[in-house]
Amino acid sequence: MPEADAHLRGIVSAVADAADHALTLWAGGETRVRQWEKVPGHPVCDADLEVDALLRKRLGEIDPGAGWLSEETADTVHRLGVSRVWVVDPIDGTRDYLRGRPGWCVSVALIEDGAVKIGILAAPARNELWVGQLGIGATRNGLPLRAGARTLLPGARVPADQLPRVDRDLVVVEKPNSIALRMAMVAADEADLVATVRWGNEWDIAAAALICQEAGATVTDALGDPLRFNRPRPTAFGLLCAASGIHAAATERLAPRAREILG
Repeated sequence: MPEADAHLRGIVSAVADAADHALTLWAGGETRVRQWEKVPGHPVCDADLEVDALLRKRLGEIDPGAGWLSEETADTVHRLGVSRVWVVDPIDGTRDYLRGRPGWCVSVALIEDGAVKIGILAAPARNELWVGQLGIGATRNGLPLRAGARTLLPGARVPADQLPRVDRDLVVVEKPNSIALRMAMVAADEADLVATVRWGNEWDIAAAALICQEAGATVTDALGDPLRFNRPRPTAFGLLCAASGIHAAATERLAPRAREILG
């Protein structure tokens, strides 16, 4: 399907170029961008806005009829009336970006009728390009990805700074600030589980969710329910991304905490 291949190449090129621009501003860790907080605890910088503008222009040229949902753009109802929507986080992991750490990426997903069709993560500070296509598979730097075959929850690897006492039977591994990259670690069999019990945004997880699913992992909300994208309120409560063999056990452990928080 040469036309489909060319379409994908155009999207990948647009995302990679935007990520390279972010890398130039990052300058090997000596970030030269203005930064501030949108709300307390949520940093943003000039690079977020510049990458957002670059992506909106390039992706809009590739698919002018698609809607737009981005962390750094005011949301509108227009996206709810079209079948295809770009879901974008210009820099996922802004804290690492601003601290000169490599745990950030540009995340772009193409949604069609609520499902992710294409997911791309470009992490130039790590020399990584992740691509997922629905029904076709997922790759990192062109190499196929396969999530782990773990079947026991105790001993599962979790990207975290530290774990609650109740979860001390799990194993901490390196944690990039980007949640998309933490999820991608599950796709690459470098972690077994990523879980949250808080409200999160579609742009944080859409691209990585497809990459993980195409690698054989299972991705749901914190209650174990399927994720759907381009919703009127583009959020979900929590995330459970795991090697398929431990997803049920992880849901059994996480869901009661989620229900308690939800009341």
